[in-house]
Amino acid sequence: MLVSGKHPAMNESSAVPEQKNEVRAFWDSAPCGTRYLEGREDFEAHARSRYALEPHIADFAGFQSARGLRVLEIGIGMGADYLEWLKAGAQATGIDLSAQSLERARRRCEIAGYHSDLRVADAEDLPFAGDTFDVVYSYGVMHHSPDTQKCVHEAWRVLKPGGQARIMLYHHPSLTGAMLWLRYGMFRGKSLRKCVYDHLESPGTKTYSRAEALSLMRGFRDVQMRLVFSPGDLLLHQPSARFQSAPYRIAWKIHPRRLIRKFGQNLGLFLLITATKNA
Repeated sequence: MLVSGKHPAMNESSAVPEQKNEVRAFWDSAPCGTRYLEGREDFEAHARSRYALEPHIADFAGFQSARGLRVLEIGIGMGADYLEWLKAGAQATGIDLSAQSLERARRRCEIAGYHSDLRVADAEDLPFAGDTFDVVYSYGVMHHSPDTQKCVHEAWRVLKPGGQARIMLYHHPSLTGAMLWLRYGMFRGKSLRKCVYDHLESPGTKTYSRAEALSLMRGFRDVQMRLVFSPGDLLLHQPSARFQSAPYRIAWKIHPRRLIRKFGQNLGLFLLITATKNA
């Protein structure tokens, strides 16, 4: 299995502009978590599935300690976490590249009885002044952007001195990446990373080792990382639309979940990063 080698996007500044349009189109066509909606506006079903698959989110985000804080969420998707910020009493602003995702998020907040502050914006060029937010939160988003390093720098810029970034990036190597390699790379000479880059969610999805993630966070202090192996790591989640054919359904039924639970702890997909901007 090819698990090392040059990162597919190590020279991120050379990424073609069209990639960002492809990312936007992907999430416009299928906002994150759509497969868990039991109806177009059954946001409760979506939230139940999200927090069952990734039960670490609430603790990582720190919703319950956010009352009165100015929070920016980068990449809100359909707004499950964004609504939790509002419920907790935060002054929360949310952005996303996908207008369709934002439409769902606004409706979600409206149904729940909350006013939302949401806007279409690019994580690589945030439309906010420096030193504005107490918390910048981004869960599973920045690795989809062509220039992830610029996203992290923008998060640092808009944080107040002493403010905290809470960022989840996809980890390398992971069980998810290995499964994609078995499907797309084993007989085609593709590395594990290239398989993730081409086939995990939107085009150009990157993954990071701990050392690479630490490099991304330069400029922050008190950088802490935690690798999580959760029910979402190919254990309980539903396959996406591209994996619905009969062979995939059979593979999903015989998937060795018990062995994976026992031996997969170091192959989690979710790398949770917290870091503080210098005061």
